[in-house]
Amino acid sequence: MASLVFSGSSSTSISRPSPLSASPAQSHPLRCRVSFATFLTARCQMVEPLRHANGALPRIPIINDQSLPSFLTVPRGLEGGSKNDTRLRIFSGTANPALSQEIANYLGLGLGKIKIKRFADGEIYVQLQESVRGCDVFLVQPTCPPANENLMELLIMIDACRRASAKNITAVIPYFGYARADRKTQGRESIAAKLVANLITEAGANRVLACDLHSGQSMGYFDIPVDHVYGQPVILDYLASKTFCSNDLVVVSPDVGGVARARAFAKKLSDAPLAIVDKRRQGHNVAEVMNLIGDVRGKVAVMVDDMIDTAGTIAKGAALLHEEGAREVYACSTHAVFSPPAIERLSSGLFQEVIITNTIPVLEKKGFPQLTVLSVANLLGETIWRVHDDCSVAYEPYSSLDID
Repeated sequence: MASLVFSGSSSTSISRPSPLSASPAQSHPLRCRVSFATFLTARCQMVEPLRHANGALPRIPIINDQSLPSFLTVPRGLEGGSKNDTRLRIFSGTANPALSQEIANYLGLGLGKIKIKRFADGEIYVQLQESVRGCDVFLVQPTCPPANENLMELLIMIDACRRASAKNITAVIPYFGYARADRKTQGRESIAAKLVANLITEAGANRVLACDLHSGQSMGYFDIPVDHVYGQPVILDYLASKTFCSNDLVVVSPDVGGVARARAFAKKLSDAPLAIVDKRRQGHNVAEVMNLIGDVRGKVAVMVDDMIDTAGTIAKGAALLHEEGAREVYACSTHAVFSPPAIERLSSGLFQEVIITNTIPVLEKKGFPQLTVLSVANLLGETIWRVHDDCSVAYEPYSSLDID
């Protein structure tokens, strides 16, 4: 037995029944004499350990898979992880469902069930049709034209997943709209790229996966992690399949701002030489070509840009290249915005081939004979899996273009 004694000027004896005793009539093995006046000293003497009424020592239960009910145990098959992991969910917005389906096919998954509709007044309604509680959710939605509609749809999708208790929400944005408004070139201008980044973050996204941002500093506008992948290696793979002589190639930047991108592209393309088109822009979507820096005479010129909008810059650049003696001109771009009159300019005969990717869906009515569309589904699918599996996304051949 053990006795705990507090000594003082006056004392009171307190005892209560022990929950471990065999009979309620027996007193607690700890008998206390408490001094309410001074609490000067304390002394504890352990005579013997506590025991159950049957004399056995108390034990702490050990919980393991064998002692748990079957509905609380995890199947062993799910512990190793696989590309059909039930915790990985892919949902598609309405902007580019074909690309979303290709990504899901690469991962061996089905697209998550989601209901998206628009009310008569234009408001967007989103409801997830399956549980995402504790899941790693990826929402595929480029903010391509109509940019405002698709951006708002993405924000509401993120909010729906957050309120459905998704563990992680990644906004997969193959084309990031408003990326060109990334700095102030004149007074009283808005930096819309930062505003859109704030909207996505505040909506509840935990991470962003973007493809070929217009400028690298846009990653810094987000207060959440950003995985930036380049779509141009897909174009490089396609060009490598052609029978070009390396001595005949020259990579051309359509403007001074794209020199770093074109130089990295040229390094990957058999270390081809570089040429630069010097232009002066007089207004939005209006370009004027001034001169050419570099030699293109008798060569196959490959013009590289991150996006083609109205095609004014790249079309005037191609015309200048032909004037300077280029044998053939190829246009390569990741994002095909194709705002009017882009189709007329691109199909006018200036280009031997226009090579783009499917980050933005190309409608059938916008097709023309020289157009080639490549898929970035495998690139994005592999990146999604690596993010989900906590692996590095810096993998060859799509890790980076070594842009500096």
